[in-house]
This record gives sequence, C-alpha cells and structure tokens, in this order.
Amino acid sequence: MTRLNSYITLFVCLFVVSLSAQPYPDQHYVLEYDSLCAHSKTSSGVVKSNDGKRLILEEGRTSGFVILSVQTTRYPFNRGLPSWNGTASGSDNGFMIQMRFPWGDGWSPWLTAGYWKDYIWSSYGRTSYGQGKIDYDYVLLDACQNKFQFKIIMNRDNAQAPSPTLHKLSFFVSDSRTTSAINISVIVADNPDPIFIATDFYYQYGLDPQIGGSICSPTSVSMILRSYDIGVEPVPFARDTYDPYWGIFGMWPRVVQNASQYGLDGAVTRYRSWSEARETLAAGGRIAMSVGPPLYGGHLIMLAGFTDDGRPIVHDPAKSNGYAYVFDKTRLSRSWFDKGGIAYTFYPAETPALVATSPQQVQPAAFQLQQNYPNPFNASTTISYTLGKEAHILLSVYDINGRQVTTLVNNQMPAGEHVSIWDATRLPSGTYFIRLVSPDAQQVIKCVLAK
Repeated sequence: MTRLNSYITLFVCLFVVSLSAQPYPDQHYVLEYDSLCAHSKTSSGVVKSNDGKRLILEEGRTSGFVILSVQTTRYPFNRGLPSWNGTASGSDNGFMIQMRFPWGDGWSPWLTAGYWKDYIWSSYGRTSYGQGKIDYDYVLLDACQNKFQFKIIMNRDNAQAPSPTLHKLSFFVSDSRTTSAINISVIVADNPDPIFIATDFYYQYGLDPQIGGSICSPTSVSMILRSYDIGVEPVPFARDTYDPYWGIFGMWPRVVQNASQYGLDGAVTRYRSWSEARETLAAGGRIAMSVGPPLYGGHLIMLAGFTDDGRPIVHDPAKSNGYAYVFDKTRLSRSWFDKGGIAYTFYPAETPALVATSPQQVQPAAFQLQQNYPNPFNASTTISYTLGKEAHILLSVYDINGRQVTTLVNNQMPAGEHVSIWDATRLPSGTYFIRLVSPDAQQVIKCVLAK
C-alpha cells in the first residue's frame, strides 16, 4: 500500500508539473455598457448616462471616480494590454484609467494605464511597484496573477463643461511564455484563403514634414477608418492621439480610443496565427499590426489580407509604395509574432460582429460563460457556465458565418455551475462561437476547432 501511495503521489506531482510547464491561454476581458455599472463597487460623482450606455460625471460635479469590482481570470497571466472606448472634448475634460494587481497579502498601489484626451491632471500617478509596472501602455508583471481591478477617474474644469464619457474597458491578458514558445515554421506554413481590404493609402512621411516619421500608428488607423468609408484627415487624427505627458504619438490605448470617437469599437489584442487574423478580416473587422525586428525597430501597419498562396498583404505607411505590399512571409511573421502578435482590432460600433472581438466578455458574477477547455480543441471540448438563479437557458454554437451548427442546451436550468460537452467530430476545422442566452443576459466566446 505504501508503494502504491508513492506511485500515486509521484503521478500527481508529475501531472501538476506538466500542467504548470504549459503556457496559460490568452484571455480577453471586456466590460461595456451595463456591465460597467453592474461591476461598480465604489463610486463618487460618476453615474450612468440617461441612455444607459455610458458612464458620465454627475450633474454639477467637476470630478468623480468609480472603482469596479475585482475581476478574477480563469488562468493566471503576467502580461496585459488595457484599452478603452469613450469621449472627451479636449482641454477642459477627460478621464484617466488606473489598475491594480495582487501583491503580497493585499494589492499593489493604483497604477496609471493612461488617459484621454489632453493632460489635465495634477499628477500622473504611479506606474510601478515591487512586482510589476505599466510600461507606457503595457502591463508587465514579475509573477503570474489571476486578479485585476479597474479605477476610472473623471475631471472637467467646470460643471458646465461637457462631461467625459466611458462605455468600454478592455483587458487582454496572456502568459509571456506563449510568445517565447512560438514556432515560426508552423506560423509560416499557415496559408489562409485569399482576402483583400481596400482603402485610401497614406504615406506617413508625406503627410507632414515635422511629425511624419512618428505617426505610423495613427496613420495605419486612419487607413482603417477610410476602409470603412469613414471620413478622416490623417494629420489632425494623428495630432489628437499625441500623448503630451509621454511625448509620443504611438500609445496603443490612445489610438484605439481616438478611433472610437469616429464610430469604431476597438481594443488592443493579440493574434497567434495568420488564420486567426484572417477570421477577423472575414468577419468585417480590421487589424493594425505592431511589428518589430527584423523589419522595423517598432512600427504599425494595416493588415490588408492574403494572396492566393497565403502570403500576408499589408498597407505599410512607412513605404511610399506600401499599398498592398507583400513582405517576405518569414520576416514579417517574426516581426509580428516574435513581438507577441499585438494589434489593434476594430469593428464598426453597433454591429453583430462585436461579439467576435472578445474571447471572453465579463458579465456580472451571477451569469458567467467560461472559456471552453481545451481551446483550441480536437473533436470535443468542455463548456462551463454559472447561473445566479434558475432560468431557461439556450447554449448554442455558430460558425464563422453566423450559422447555428448545434444547440447544446435548451432547458430550464437551476442556479449554480453547469458543464456541457460539445462533440464537434463531424464539423470542419475553424473558428466557432459559443453563445449562452438567458432571459436577462447573454454572452459569447470564441473557440477554435483544429483537427
């Protein structure tokens, strides 16, 4: 019996070590509209707008804040990409986003992730603590954590000035080991079907002699706006994204935020394969890729599509002939995926495609659809969800074209945790969307079937 117990102990230890050796999956947490109010833990002077779609300053208040409830991730993370969508007119009003993370027996100090629009704050706040920092716009933690918390601060010069507004917070988290372990050969061998996104092309160096060399990020997003036939002047757009505190044009959340004021729903995200990026384009989305060596030291380009043989096509604002440009695929793959596949992802606001931007959208704790596991998966996967009260729920699966492929649950279900197994043996490889609907809420996650 002692020897048997020893074997069991050894097996368990090896199993735990094996699990801990694997990178934790990417996760995307989104709070928008009612979720922002539902997750409000402490608030002073910040209320929901009359249409219920934005947070604003209370009438007569010149400042206020709201602290959202603690968000618990399913998997630990040590890298994070915060971003947001809202409005602020400029020099007389604005909002600041802060975050904190577990540290020791408590929490880190509040760290400033950024602000919009002009710098009107008496103090920027802290950006680092003993176990991590926000490097301009990128959360870098020394150890993996599984919790985070947002704080929103709003200011305006006087009570008659327009209030800043906020309607979306996004936090894309990941494990640094995922980027370290990428297989470039596999990525290069990935040959998506052809697709092409046309736009008006802008050569950044030809736009303005003074700032042209520094505006690759807003120039790429200007091309994205034009691909949707949204009117934009690239130089004023670029100047609006300038961060006067840090003195740069390329702060990731600020460029995403600026696009939201032109009617786009955006977030800073990651991609781990060319096929995953193509799925976004096919669903009506747009991508601005953050690339590095060996092509550039640091640069943003618009992903335009793929050739018939699966090579990426880009609109590169740093090249005068950069429209529909095709780089060497291996070099471009290294430039993007070695840097973590970081990108801006956009969809037009108020469209069904928005559900595809969030592998996991955070809902109130009473209603939660977890990311399926494993993901990607081969043949079958486990889907877990939690109900805060008894309800008739519908758990369905849709393909990339929005067609329903199966219904897993269509019953009255009790409160508590539930598990459903989806057997996709007869379905082709690809991206699918799992949708959980109750009378009071709904949630969608994205998953990948890879046979």
